[in-house]
Amino acid sequence: MNGPLPLNETHDPARRSSVSAANAPGCDFPIQNLPFGMFSLDGGAPRPGVAIGDMIVDLTAMQQAGAFSGEADLAARAAGEGRGLNALMALGQAPASALRAQLADHLDAEARAGFDLQKVLVPMGSARMHLPARIGDFTDFLTSSYHSMRMRKSDDLPLNFTSMPIAYHSRASSIRLSGEVIRPHVQTPDGDKPRFAPTTQFDYELEVGVFIGRGNELGHPIPIDEAESHVFGYCITNDWSLRDVQYFEGQPLGPFLSKSFTTTISPWIVTEEAMRPFRTAARPGNEDQPSPLPHLASDETARTGALDLDLEALLQTAKMRTENQDPVTLTRTNLKHLFWTFAQMIAHHSSNGCNLMPGDLLASGTASGPDPENRACLAEISARGTEPFDLPNGETRTFLEDGDELTLRAFARREGHVPIGFGAATGRVLPAT
Repeated sequence: MNGPLPLNETHDPARRSSVSAANAPGCDFPIQNLPFGMFSLDGGAPRPGVAIGDMIVDLTAMQQAGAFSGEADLAARAAGEGRGLNALMALGQAPASALRAQLADHLDAEARAGFDLQKVLVPMGSARMHLPARIGDFTDFLTSSYHSMRMRKSDDLPLNFTSMPIAYHSRASSIRLSGEVIRPHVQTPDGDKPRFAPTTQFDYELEVGVFIGRGNELGHPIPIDEAESHVFGYCITNDWSLRDVQYFEGQPLGPFLSKSFTTTISPWIVTEEAMRPFRTAARPGNEDQPSPLPHLASDETARTGALDLDLEALLQTAKMRTENQDPVTLTRTNLKHLFWTFAQMIAHHSSNGCNLMPGDLLASGTASGPDPENRACLAEISARGTEPFDLPNGETRTFLEDGDELTLRAFARREGHVPIGFGAATGRVLPAT
């Protein structure tokens, strides 16, 4: 079996970093995290980095200074190839693991190596972040039974949902980091005729994405018990959605212009290794639902295939910013509520021999849970726009309005382990042009 590797010294909850901000309670990036990303300074070319507290480790500068050896040096060199982390991803998990281990040793508050970290640390506030990989393909799944039932207005799940992780092929070229999102024009029905006008049902979808590391050859599916070994890491994903055109264009093929205009992801990739302490049992199906077919069934996936990851979505309107009011929480949910695991998504995606590539992005789909606060998009919160809801400042919403800023966050917590975060994925809606 080639499943997830065990915990190691990088997960030690007693470790503290010489970067003081990394030791603060609630810090997204303690020494137990060490996520990878791409950054630049003063208009320079993107280069690989690792987040620690409120700083970025310049991997290229550290490698050129001779800080790494063996597989870790190989991994650091690969990270610096090109404008993304694809070459590092293609090496598989072992070199990245070796690099994280040696990085942790250098960043440890008790480090004895004598390496001068000040030469390679960059304040996050002075850096510009870039997409962490060249994303060749992007697949978005639908794996929350709660989201599916609320959107279908039915407590029954169709056979295809309970039999396999269903998905659609989305647009890789319009994936962006946090920033502004222009309200698109869309074609929707107006009586018995179509019309072309700015969307009136602008929505978010709170999701988690998985970056593929080592790929598979065309015609060679990935076995379910090997799927986790093909994961490089995870990010937050906002699959912005235009519900008015989605309902119109979704018969009979499915999402197209309602999704392809923009997808926002967080800049840091939290590695599969860093998330191992937060694995949990997959959600069992009901007795009246079919059992997964053998290529999607695994004892290991059933025991540890889900991720215990808290997710939240926060809204700050233009009026709230003007009046210096804090954002309001729209969604609190957890990724463990999903019906299907990432291992099952990967096994299903490749089951027909489809070749996944280093840097490919797969998204979980809207990560809704059973409770009202777990509704992970406005279409659920407002019952597809039929039930406006009040904000604390007296404003009302059904869908996003111009000037609204949506922030998604993720945090993994478990007793006996240091919590780790993902940073944020933020987008502000601009008026249609």
